[in-house]
Amino acid sequence: MTDQTNTHEFLPFLDALADAAAAAALPLFRSSLAVANKLEGGHFDPVTAADQGAERAMRDLIAAHFPDHGILGEEFANEASDSPYLWVLDPIDGTRSFISGLPIWGTLIGLEYLGRPVLGMMAQPFTAERFVGDSKSAWYRGPGGERPLKTRSCTSLSDAVLMTTSPRIFPERESALYDRVEKQVRLPRYGADCYAYAMLASGHVDLVIEAGLKPYDIVALIPLIEGAGGIVTTWDGGPAASGGNIVASGDARMHENVLRMLAG
Repeated sequence: MTDQTNTHEFLPFLDALADAAAAAALPLFRSSLAVANKLEGGHFDPVTAADQGAERAMRDLIAAHFPDHGILGEEFANEASDSPYLWVLDPIDGTRSFISGLPIWGTLIGLEYLGRPVLGMMAQPFTAERFVGDSKSAWYRGPGGERPLKTRSCTSLSDAVLMTTSPRIFPERESALYDRVEKQVRLPRYGADCYAYAMLASGHVDLVIEAGLKPYDIVALIPLIEGAGGIVTTWDGGPAASGGNIVASGDARMHENVLRMLAG
């Protein structure tokens, strides 16, 4: 699977996965569902029946249609992760927003082939929006119809909109490096999780910087950002698919400048 035509054969199934996740998660949004904590020691990493139900629904669908494909998800154990095809799933990216009743969470569905992200979707069922990319192009479907996505040109940090989930997520050293960038931008904004990357691909945000991401947090977003003309790497300029400290930019010229600042 190396060309766009073959990649696009999976698009109807991508929508089917998003439909299945929405059917499991959306009825629980803005409800009085229970919230469990996956961490101890004063840290809070929430998980709900919506997270687990949505991922289970997608896993069941993949097993039924592509039983030889691998699955890497947030909530359950990896399955056949050595398969050439690997589905990378985050059923609710932004669980904190979900449990707070804020519609800035999303379902992330990515497909890797031979270790390379080739197709990705961010689906937001409450707003009925889907952002899709294949690394060559990207497009939006939602209440405003369907349209291609394109990042905007922005070479100067003084003109840039920067987003991060929260400045509090950064360890001490990374926090100091992040602050160097934030102090130079026109507008920093917090708290949008995967929606921030969708807004970067849409040309409304110029820069997203985060730390400590897992593969399921970023794989689906890589084909979306690249397809819209942006770039996403680790802070040291490496591939982003394994997660870690991540920076995404709408303009490659700005990206190089930001990487130098994040290098210390």
